[in-house]
Amino acid sequence: MAIIDKPSDFFNTEIYTGNAGTRTIDNGFRSDFLWIKARSATTDYRLFDTLRGTEALVSNTDSGQINRAGYGFTSLASNGFTLNGNASGGEVNANNQPYVAWSWKGNGTTNASNTAGTINSTVNLNTTSGFSIVQFTGTGGGATVGHGLGAVPKMIILKKTNGGADWIVYHNSMGNTKALKLNSNAALSTDSGYFNSATPTSTLFSLGNDGFTNGSNAVIIAYCFAEKQGYSKFGSYIGNGNANGTFIYTGLKPSTIILKPSTYGDQWMQYDNKRLGYNDYNNFLSPSTANGESTGHGSTGAIDILSNGFKARSTGNSLNKTGETYIYMAIGQSLVGTNNVPCTAR
Repeated sequence: MAIIDKPSDFFNTEIYTGNAGTRTIDNGFRSDFLWIKARSATTDYRLFDTLRGTEALVSNTDSGQINRAGYGFTSLASNGFTLNGNASGGEVNANNQPYVAWSWKGNGTTNASNTAGTINSTVNLNTTSGFSIVQFTGTGGGATVGHGLGAVPKMIILKKTNGGADWIVYHNSMGNTKALKLNSNAALSTDSGYFNSATPTSTLFSLGNDGFTNGSNAVIIAYCFAEKQGYSKFGSYIGNGNANGTFIYTGLKPSTIILKPSTYGDQWMQYDNKRLGYNDYNNFLSPSTANGESTGHGSTGAIDILSNGFKARSTGNSLNKTGETYIYMAIGQSLVGTNNVPCTAR
């Protein structure tokens, strides 16, 4: 397996302050999948990708996509993304508002047709980092869709874009009959209609007859993530209800962590290595709500980000409830033992 020695070539977190003016936020690569949140305001998340352009999705609601070209967002750029001065609503560029933007690199403007499944798809992918954006039109019945990764996806986030529908999240730790909803605090639900009771392969993922994942004539976007050594890790852990909480070994120093209790109804949690906070002061946001960020220290969201994983530092239900199972994704800052970046705890 090839090792990614510099994860920041494929994923980056950018912190910026809005100026209500025209500007480019430079990630060092094209933001093929872009996820933005105002840090101190109660505003919706905005998600953009190369296949949909200026059409935005909202992780904390079930709304269909809406064009945001005239609301502070201009385009995805070769070195990041560009913003404009129309900052109505404060979504991405209100004056003096602090923002965080998480960016994944795909394959730029090069989209490809994938005919591997029973439903043809359009994909934008990066096989090195194990990430692909997949768009297809649902049929309303059992089907397969090609994702192009050449590796088995460990996590898939799907959303109907041409109308209201919940976000559906597949995670390998939950199995192929269960799903979480990104826009909801609810615990996992069981339904063979989500993924047709079939585990994704290195070529395809399967769909049943559920309207959220494969509704007839529904235009679906799917973000697919495979695990790559030194770059990404997907797994689960069980809470112990102790402030000296569960340690989760990832084999890399996380640069961002997204987690959710799967067997218990509580919010999604998102951390990164760029926003203010050091162990255990790591601030968190919740993709399932419009809330601004909260401080981790002394709260339900306290964690340590370590050189080889992360550790719960709270008894809070959203992070470390006794006996409950939590799923996570971690994107790396450096691999344990590599020489490019000293792999020290925060």
